[in-house]
Amino acid sequence: MKITLSEHSTIQVFQTVEELNNAFSYLNQKDFSLVKISERRKFFSKVFPYQIVHNTTQNCYDLQADYYIGLDWLVKEKKYIQVEPKINRKLLEIYKESLEKEEKEEEVDENTDKVNQEAVENAQKDSDNLLQVNYLKMLLDVYTSRISPTDIGKLVEIYWDDKPIEIQQKEDQLTPFLVVQFLGLLKIIVRKGLKKSYYKVQENLTNRVKGKILVGQNTKQNTFKNRLTSTFCEYQVFGEDSLENQFLKKVYQFCLSYVQNNQGFFEGTKNEVDATINFIRPAFEKVSNSIRENQLKNFKHNPFFKEYKEAIRIGNFILKQFSYNISSTSGKEKLETPPFWIDMPCLFELYVYQKLLEANSIERTKIQYQFKTYGNHLDILVKDGINSIVIDAKYKLHYKKGHIHQDIRQVSGYARLKKVRKDCGLNETDDTHIKCLIIYPVLENGLEDFSLENIRKQLDENEIKAYHKVYKLGVSLPVIA
Repeated sequence: MKITLSEHSTIQVFQTVEELNNAFSYLNQKDFSLVKISERRKFFSKVFPYQIVHNTTQNCYDLQADYYIGLDWLVKEKKYIQVEPKINRKLLEIYKESLEKEEKEEEVDENTDKVNQEAVENAQKDSDNLLQVNYLKMLLDVYTSRISPTDIGKLVEIYWDDKPIEIQQKEDQLTPFLVVQFLGLLKIIVRKGLKKSYYKVQENLTNRVKGKILVGQNTKQNTFKNRLTSTFCEYQVFGEDSLENQFLKKVYQFCLSYVQNNQGFFEGTKNEVDATINFIRPAFEKVSNSIRENQLKNFKHNPFFKEYKEAIRIGNFILKQFSYNISSTSGKEKLETPPFWIDMPCLFELYVYQKLLEANSIERTKIQYQFKTYGNHLDILVKDGINSIVIDAKYKLHYKKGHIHQDIRQVSGYARLKKVRKDCGLNETDDTHIKCLIIYPVLENGLEDFSLENIRKQLDENEIKAYHKVYKLGVSLPVIA
């Protein structure tokens, strides 16, 4: 049994009653009592991926999705929640309108928040207002931009030790995400060139000895069979056919099979996925398939190959997801998947960062992602003296006036940090105010030219008038029609 929500949507969960209302979800009395608010897990031990409150007035649970997509148990092994990558068109419109009201310095009626909340909730009930975000397209774009795996960080957390959840194959969000992520990482590795290293080879040689003789194997394969001219040896070779590359090739073959058998998941990204696959294929032609299943299950990366670390981590996830059986990549009606959460706000930040890097190849050294200082994490910092910009990529949209003010105050506070000003090339006696820019998602008429020159031209006409040197720009989200 499942409860389905889209991003930032709300639903009420009641105990079972005779007359069921489709607007709510229900649990029987026993399962209702088993809901443990305090035991819900945090995404990488930091934030809750969804909110749940016991509504004592109506004796129900108010369940609200945040901006993490995935699925998890609400009641262990009985009821789970699934958050889909769908965004509310009305919420985007209200956020944009709220920024424009700040821009015009209009006073907002005290009932505006309530009116906005009702508008968002009503829009949630109409499927035409819910647009499916093409998160695979966003992920592919991130990996084509040469952003380092270190900057990309951990976008997904998977709970392998929990009991898996049975879902319809068409509802699977985790597997296509992992496949696209792995192919992106593999493309980065192939672009640099596969690492060469010394690796061990075992071979039955004729009329010669190389390396060391494996006495046990030689006795079984040669001595007992009276093959007196053969010797079973183990020796080292320098090349690309190392265990690490064999592992990557094996996972690549799993991904290739999955893409071929599940075309529906890659709607809108098919050309990009095929191009990535074709780019990778020639690099592994000289890498063998000799890695064994027991080696796959216990494989660990060699710390000497640092850029391989993330690809091997994600590769292990993919093999676990397919139970190390390539036939599992073919389309099935139902499948079992572990609970997991995907960080959409972080993916949006990377998507914006990728757009900036792509449009500013000459000035890319001025653009820094996740600038850290005194416990603060700036999304993006453009370090260019008096032309510097602090950018906050805001995927967590709000419709409440107080929350929007908080977003603006947050980005303004970042611009006043001394370390930020110093890194931007401003000395302590310089009174220049660093410009602040809030980038938020829109569905149409979003920024197309991400060059710093064009962004600076756009700022004056997109200033939030109630604040000094605070601006806003919308970026179009890729959606599946």
